Amino acid sequence: MVTKTRSVRSRPWRSDSALPVRKTRAWQAERDTAARRIPLAQPTPAVPWGDYKPTAFAGEVVPFGVTSFREGHDRIGVQVRLFSPSGDESLHRLEPLEDGFDRWRTEVALLEQGIWRFRFESFGDDFATWEHAASLKIAAGVDAPLMREMGARLFEQAGAERGRPAAERRALADAAASLRNAQLDDAGALSIVEDPAIARYFHDRPVMSLVTIGDDLELLVERERAGVGAWYEFFPRSEGARRLKDGTIKSGTFRTAAKRLPAVADMGFDVLYLPPIHPIGTLNRKGPNNTLDAGPGDPGSPWAIGSAAGGHDTVHPDLGSLADFRSFVRQARDAGIEIALDLALQAAPDHPWVAEHPEWFTTLPDGTIAYAENPPKKYQDIYPVNFDNDPAGIRAEVLRVVRHWIAQGVRIFRVDNPHTKPLQFWEWLIATVSADEPDVVFLAEAFTRPAPLQSLASAGFQQSYTYFTWRNTKAELEEFLSGLAHDTSAFLRPNLFVNTPDILTEYLQFGGRAAYRIRAAIAATAAPSYGVYAGYELYENVARPGSEENIDNEKYEYKFRDWAGAIERGDSLAPFLTRLNEIRRAHPALRQLRNLSVHWSDDDAILVYAKHIDAALSPDGRSDTIIVVVNTDPHSVRQTMVHLDTRVWGVEPGTPYEVEDLVTGGRWTWSDHNYVMLDAFTEPVHILHVKEPR
Repeated sequence: MVTKTRSVRSRPWRSDSALPVRKTRAWQAERDTAARRIPLAQPTPAVPWGDYKPTAFAGEVVPFGVTSFREGHDRIGVQVRLFSPSGDESLHRLEPLEDGFDRWRTEVALLEQGIWRFRFESFGDDFATWEHAASLKIAAGVDAPLMREMGARLFEQAGAERGRPAAERRALADAAASLRNAQLDDAGALSIVEDPAIARYFHDRPVMSLVTIGDDLELLVERERAGVGAWYEFFPRSEGARRLKDGTIKSGTFRTAAKRLPAVADMGFDVLYLPPIHPIGTLNRKGPNNTLDAGPGDPGSPWAIGSAAGGHDTVHPDLGSLADFRSFVRQARDAGIEIALDLALQAAPDHPWVAEHPEWFTTLPDGTIAYAENPPKKYQDIYPVNFDNDPAGIRAEVLRVVRHWIAQGVRIFRVDNPHTKPLQFWEWLIATVSADEPDVVFLAEAFTRPAPLQSLASAGFQQSYTYFTWRNTKAELEEFLSGLAHDTSAFLRPNLFVNTPDILTEYLQFGGRAAYRIRAAIAATAAPSYGVYAGYELYENVARPGSEENIDNEKYEYKFRDWAGAIERGDSLAPFLTRLNEIRRAHPALRQLRNLSVHWSDDDAILVYAKHIDAALSPDGRSDTIIVVVNTDPHSVRQTMVHLDTRVWGVEPGTPYEVEDLVTGGRWTWSDHNYVMLDAFTEPVHILHVKEPR
């Protein structure tokens, strides 16, 4: 419903709950109590961690909710008033949930980036109160004349309101006259009470009493890439590396790595994440498989940042120059890819910081600087930064480094181990950067306990790694995915990486190729952001004994991969990843986080979930529903019954509808109970698009 003289396309929101904008005045009474006349409590979206704003991304469908009630049996209404960053005001009616807990809810797609303000308003709904009483009493022959006169007066009051369309005023006047007409019997009066057109008039422009206005709240809406993206990770030094005649290896460069960009774009990835591209320390450099005996040709770990060649603001000489990096960023952008750069706040022993600012590190009683540790592990090639000795100096230097890379065209930073740095530092850094560069996105690589992980997200990180790699069973995934969609979605946006250079789980090590398809399908459909580390499409699944890392890990050596040959041999997962990304781009339901609903199967390995977006909230004006059915056991063939609550996408239980498998092209007629068979070795997943019901 249009609220101002502007086109639908120019609105900064989409909603089917919008009302004509009307000013409201709060009911005046002594405020000597904490409670308000019609209480408003537990507003959402909200953040439970600290005094932080909830967040959303542009185009995200945001559920607004509040608890509200009043004494007795009189009916109330609840609405939320939104103010966009550009000043657009809109009003949206909330509906009560059928849970008996006085919870009210509506959904609005927020399109404009910036800080939105919102407040909830509750009121006595005089029409709803009268309608409820009149429908019961007139039908029972109790107080029928009184109910009719009360209705007539209510209609006259509404009809006298300025701004109400003339057609409505005439209809209300006619209804009032009819209710007072002695020739109209009670059945005729009931038809007026139950007239849906009149009910709509009062829904859109309710007659209010005891208006209660809640507190002004804020919501930060960030750019779409802050919440939606398909990420791919590769090491530039491996792309184009070649072995020389003397057996040494010449590093790949930004120029050779750029030749890989078209293939990444063709697979449908829109973010390319690069591990640190800076000079690598020579002191205590790690050798293959994290050994301490690096040879002269071993490149070392990119996370051991800094040497005589420079530090965090420098490009590794083997990769090329700063101009080469800028060219690489431009070529990626031309291919439709954004570059994400690693931000690892640590230093190799020969980093310039160590000599220039020894106070930035921890000095032990024996005079040495403490290495990074995760006992009993010790990382002899890295010194962690001590943020307490010179916080102002460290803040200034890190801000300088970040701004330096922003100037080179970087708008996304993947932050290494942020949970090992003070929370207040990240809050300050992200807020400071965002004030000047609101499009910059920070991804937290925080595989840590829930409290620090969620606090980092609350403090400003636009995205977060999660526990996804370790959630593999049906039961684990049901709880985990539902929590991401509903419990923490107001402040934490997950990026479901299926693997990393550090993480090769037992599920992938021993699940065979089926495991790779299963995990990719879940990651790509369960959240709007997911990621893949290079080599995943080649099913690299051999781990270093006793670890979760690939053997011959790319962190410590160059990696040679035959991308084209694997595709030619039919030995690559790239076509499947390509199809997943095509599906994601074609279906707006998959570009939302908070719309996931878990459904049921009779098998303890068959995971079922759906994602739906209503037409009024969808960018193309059409509803979209995806049902995902996955065999989470990569070693079996499973057959079972799947049970769906089809009301989630507006289909009454028992109604048949058509579904199309977007992977295989298969079509079936489904209802709310359906038989499935999923062979993990051939097709372990259905990604079903719901067609229009018959």
